[in-house]
Amino acid sequence: IFQSDVEICLVGGTCQSPVDRFWSGSSPVYILQRATHNEEGDSGEDSKPDEALSPPQLWPKESPGPAALSVGRAKQLVSLYAMVQNPNMPHLGLSDLGLLPPLWIRCDGSDPEHTCWIGAEPLRAGRKITGINIYMVSCEGPTADKTCFANLEELKMEHKRRHHSSVVTTKGFAQYELIQVAAIEDTIVEFGSNIYVDITWNIVDKILETPPLISAATLNIALEPGDPRSPVYQVYRELQLLLALAEGLKTGVTEWPEPLESESAVELVQEFLTDLKKKLDGDCGSGSKDETEKIKCDTAAVDSYIKSIFSERGDLDFAEQLWCKMRSVTSYQELTDCFTRVIKSLGRGEIQPWIHQGSSSLLRKLIQQSYHGEMEGVSLSGITPIRMLFEIGLDKMKKDYVSFFIGKSRSSLLFQDYFISTSVELQEQVHRVQKLHHMLEILVNCRVLLQFRHENLFPLTQICMKYYKENPLDEKHVFQLPIRPALVKKFYQNEHPELWRVEISSGHGAKEVKTMWQVSTNPPVEHVASNNSGLFSDSTVNGSTEERLYFITVTKCSQVHFT
Repeated sequence: IFQSDVEICLVGGTCQSPVDRFWSGSSPVYILQRATHNEEGDSGEDSKPDEALSPPQLWPKESPGPAALSVGRAKQLVSLYAMVQNPNMPHLGLSDLGLLPPLWIRCDGSDPEHTCWIGAEPLRAGRKITGINIYMVSCEGPTADKTCFANLEELKMEHKRRHHSSVVTTKGFAQYELIQVAAIEDTIVEFGSNIYVDITWNIVDKILETPPLISAATLNIALEPGDPRSPVYQVYRELQLLLALAEGLKTGVTEWPEPLESESAVELVQEFLTDLKKKLDGDCGSGSKDETEKIKCDTAAVDSYIKSIFSERGDLDFAEQLWCKMRSVTSYQELTDCFTRVIKSLGRGEIQPWIHQGSSSLLRKLIQQSYHGEMEGVSLSGITPIRMLFEIGLDKMKKDYVSFFIGKSRSSLLFQDYFISTSVELQEQVHRVQKLHHMLEILVNCRVLLQFRHENLFPLTQICMKYYKENPLDEKHVFQLPIRPALVKKFYQNEHPELWRVEISSGHGAKEVKTMWQVSTNPPVEHVASNNSGLFSDSTVNGSTEERLYFITVTKCSQVHFT
């Protein structure tokens, strides 16, 4: 029967299900909601074709979001769904329909229980459909009043009465936010970065209890580069220059990022060349460790581990030191001026710089030719200067990341040549360097913020490298690391959970039924509007401690058997 007031979509695969917080199934699901296409109307219906639209009519309309059905209408639709799945009703002529995916319907919460979802899931024995699981999800809040919270023993007794069970089991789940990167001073900046831990355990003794140390825990790490408070923010800015140069090579237009140094690149390069000329004195080894510029990093409030990452690499050759001087370049003219000075100094024999072996960059070729006094002419026009700076920057940053992953993180057994291969085109090489930087952000932040030691970083490095060897760059990807709760307990033991849930279950197999009680700081359903998610209440407890506002969600399950 065609239902004109209903919209339906099938959610599965990589799409996040809107019901995954209160339904543990993994199959695709039908999501039903109220149709909105008839309500939008035709704003230009009464306008004449040649009349101009006013500016408000030209502005894009905000999406109203999903619309919910009344609870009564949702129950009708669940009845229809159960009817077409019932093998005992052959007169409907739907015997060839087969097993349908589970059905979930958005509800408007207009009933006394504030029902926000109703779900239906077929039960089967082999290929035969034997019944339907019916789920009722209600939601209240947000509230900071813990007297509104349920009593665990009462929840268990109610479950036993409803399902005629003598024995129930309980399972707990808690999610704690360990590091939230959201605000800088008074400005909210959405970096999409967070580190949180999911903890599950058996046998729950009371509502909102802290998970025991014997629980199973998974660390979820989502860190987007670009946060100015990151210990590796200066490296990120260096990478942005490299990306701008790569874009310039591809499109012919280079947008110069903010310079890393306050002094102009031309001045820095001239000082550098003058220094080398003074120190030459018949010795070609101007790139000794004492004379090598150290990689700069703002190490304020960063521990000695991080300082060592950026201060101990003392093997920068001439080209890498030149990159450090030219990181503050802000224009094409400044770029050509710098390379003009370098090439003149090389041609006159005023400097005889030391360089690493194994690179095919144009500057290194010129340096090698200068050793023999036979430099070929170079036209510093077009994209040539951009390519020259890009090449030495790419070489230098690859070595920086190798130094960290092999030297500092002691991951030499894990490091893959894939990330520093020169056998792929330059744009792909830059793409892989971006992957290295994302991994660096994750590992360094876990070391600094969570005080992870090598034995904890090692498996995380394995996970990151495996993912990025097989997948494209995704700075929003959530990396998951199984851990012992004791490793991060000090970060959450005195904190409020972002989500806390208890599942009460009885029965086994297809006859298992569950009651779930949950509190969360964010709205559990997107079609229930609230402006208070994740905030603290205005009231305090004992005049001092702020309380979180929680949404309370209850999921009840019942079974309808066909045979």
